[in-house]
Amino acid sequence: MNPAGSNTQKEDFKLKDTKPQLGERWPHGGSRGGGGWISSERATSTYDLVEQMFYLYVRVVKARDLPPNPVSGSCDPYVEVKLGNYKGKTQHFEKKPNPLWNQVFAFSKDKLQSSILEVFLRDREMVGRDDYIGKVIFDMHEVPTRVPPDSPLAPQWYRLEDRRGETKLKGEVMLAVWMGTQADEAFPDSWHSDAASVHGEGVYNVRSKVYVSPKLWYLRVNVIEAQDVEPHDKTQQPQVFVKAQVGNQVLKTKLCPTKTPNPLWNEDLLFVAAEPFEEQLVLTLENRVAPSKDETVGRIVLPLHTFEKRMDHRTIHSKWFNMEKFGFGVLEADKRHEQKFSSRIHLRVCLEGGYHVMDESTMYISDQRPTSKQLWKQPIGLLEVGILSAQGVQQMKTKDGRGATDAYCVAKYGLKWVRTRTILDSFNPKWNEQYTWEVYDPSTVITLGVFDNNHLGSNDGGKNDARIGKVRIRLSTLETDRIYTNSYPLLVLQPSGLKKMGELHLAVRFTCLSLAHMIYLYGQPLLPKMHYLHPFTVNQVDSLRFQAMRIVATRLGRAEPPLRKEVVEYMIDVDSHMWSMRRSKANFFRVVSLFSGMMSISKWIGEVCQWKNPVTTVLVHVLFFILVCYPELILPTVFLYMFLIGVWNFRFRPRNPPHMDTKLSWAEAVAADELDEEFDTFPTTKAQDVVRMRYDRLRSVAGRIQTVVGDIATQGERFQGLLSWRDPRATSLFVMFCFVVAVALYITPFKMVALVAGLLWLRHPKFRSKLPSVPSNFFRRLPSRADSML
Repeated sequence: MNPAGSNTQKEDFKLKDTKPQLGERWPHGGSRGGGGWISSERATSTYDLVEQMFYLYVRVVKARDLPPNPVSGSCDPYVEVKLGNYKGKTQHFEKKPNPLWNQVFAFSKDKLQSSILEVFLRDREMVGRDDYIGKVIFDMHEVPTRVPPDSPLAPQWYRLEDRRGETKLKGEVMLAVWMGTQADEAFPDSWHSDAASVHGEGVYNVRSKVYVSPKLWYLRVNVIEAQDVEPHDKTQQPQVFVKAQVGNQVLKTKLCPTKTPNPLWNEDLLFVAAEPFEEQLVLTLENRVAPSKDETVGRIVLPLHTFEKRMDHRTIHSKWFNMEKFGFGVLEADKRHEQKFSSRIHLRVCLEGGYHVMDESTMYISDQRPTSKQLWKQPIGLLEVGILSAQGVQQMKTKDGRGATDAYCVAKYGLKWVRTRTILDSFNPKWNEQYTWEVYDPSTVITLGVFDNNHLGSNDGGKNDARIGKVRIRLSTLETDRIYTNSYPLLVLQPSGLKKMGELHLAVRFTCLSLAHMIYLYGQPLLPKMHYLHPFTVNQVDSLRFQAMRIVATRLGRAEPPLRKEVVEYMIDVDSHMWSMRRSKANFFRVVSLFSGMMSISKWIGEVCQWKNPVTTVLVHVLFFILVCYPELILPTVFLYMFLIGVWNFRFRPRNPPHMDTKLSWAEAVAADELDEEFDTFPTTKAQDVVRMRYDRLRSVAGRIQTVVGDIATQGERFQGLLSWRDPRATSLFVMFCFVVAVALYITPFKMVALVAGLLWLRHPKFRSKLPSVPSNFFRRLPSRADSML
């Protein structure tokens, strides 16, 4: 790793302006830009944020009346589409003279190697080479061009020709051939010549797809009480608690403090559940027999879809449920186990949709809407992102003895995830795909990540897709209706240090649909109302967020093709809560930078009081006299000064969206051992001496934090000590001082008081003492509660 490094390296980590040849406002097919999310009334955007890429499309629909093989007496047909050195094959069917394929092939115009397109129909044989049935030839100059929203080109029946292209053979094949762009509806599901080396299941993993995050609900289980709890040992009174489980989420109530068959808890247990509800709520009553031994005395299973959905703060009615006695109930034929009665449990259970379920880190939140769609409001704008290309991508693996990278890009905003197609064996991949999202709040972040595809063959199941880099863009930092074309550095912090993996070229546009609505939002609460009416504790928020992220990763991993767990976790920063010395330093210096302005003002005031610049001090005296004589000008002067500062800073406003700041993150100067600690597993796998050294270092850092927090607490307790009578003499003096000052201020004009106080504060250094002031000495002598700490 290179440390803070040279100026050249620092420049590589910066955002760069680009000037791509974006397409003009040419229409697209809707499903590519909006994924079916944008209604026709609002879909005014066009596929104009990417460069046009032309493709030759060949749709193979079906065939009929194919002649049987003279040897086998049957026909196992498939179609081979050949253009130069590129060959694409359809699925073959066994013993089917009238097969149906409906498969599309796409050949990039930039890589066309021939002016003749050949479509062969072959019969697959078990041994030897496949038998030739017939072919159809197309002249590339005669192929029509089709641009959406034109209707799809109608396929036609073509008679098969012999090898010389002269004699018409028996059998026909239905084809459609046209020249189109990446905006064509057939583009996402096409077999691409760029991925000609991929076969089998790997073909599905290279195509572009749109994913939807599952709708998440909070399941609130209010465990109130139970009745008629009967332990296995009838001679002992039960002391029970309730264990609730939803999927792999397990929560427990507190142990009932008294031993009674009718325990009372009145505790809330919170879970995260995803639609469609596949899990069930499993409640068990457990009796504490010994300090480390519990026995199950009752059980009940409740489907989640039976619970009421609450969208507001209205009251949910509680219900009694009969519990099955654990170990019995299944032996209905055995009369000895027949139940005469059962325990009952009193519950108040509901699915709450008035909250926003946090499926990602709060710092980079991309959706602040409640779960229930009935509570959504109208969108305020559209976010359009053109994923153009990447440049200088590093080698991620080795193929056939040479370096290779199979890159694809993932973008996540709100509930919608998009994945571009995979560009094989390219360090400068070009995607040129455009996507659109509805925006409901500008204070949100879109995240884009680039990955290396390691699932292109049947033997790659155990590999993970490698991270190449990530970019975040906060929408509120974008000007409306402006196209941002920038190159973002793809930075990854590895155990060896910070590394630039390439650059991602994007075109971004945020279109405002209602400026009044957007301005109105700035005065509204950030989260839905339920977050404030029924807030969660810090521990609940952390637990719920962790469970939500696990559910999202699991559900997206079940799509076809899957959006894999390692990709989802990297996009939503699942490990952001883990300890890192580097992050701790970065956050500390972020706090320090916040006080830099106050420190500068304090330093300037000190120079004025010390008469370092007599002209400035005299001007301050003049301003002070004016404000004292005309106190009604104080507030207007303050606001006018802030207005002038804002106008002055307008010329220095950021011209581009923010990006990953390596200096702010302390990623350039991080020590090697701190990096090794950050990438260590949890729990640690390091040797004992290494763990001891890191523990001592952590204690040192925590000691400094403890000292700072203790000092802040001491100052606050001293303020409380002014009137708390913990020091009777100090409080008596302060109370008497307050009485004298109140009388003096009552009989003295305020202007005179302000004038005397200001002149005393601005007095010349000759009239100042180097000793601490009386108020400072008095304050330092006040007691704090630090004396009572062990």
